[in-house]
Amino acid sequence: MSPYSRGMEVRLTSQQEESIRRAVETGRIRSQEDALQEALSLWEERERKRAEFLSTLDDAKASLARGEGRIVTEESMRELAQAVKQRGLARVAAEQQTQR
Repeated sequence: MSPYSRGMEVRLTSQQEESIRRAVETGRIRSQEDALQEALSLWEERERKRAEFLSTLDDAKASLARGEGRIVTEESMRELAQAVKQRGLARVAAEQQTQR
């Protein structure tokens, strides 16, 4: 018995079993166990990213609660876009000046 299984039974759908069988036959993976380990690794990574996201969400909520937030409107977005555009144009102009 694998040290990973500890007697756990995993039931796959027929489609999942077929996908794994094809992957083994074509050499994309070495075995059914490798497929399941890869699936679990991907799940663990997704869960880690989810936890990180929830943490940043908590940080954002705390920031808003402290009054550090900014109200976003169509007008504020237009102003931001215009400011970014102006900075970009200024950077391009400065680069062109240094090339002369």
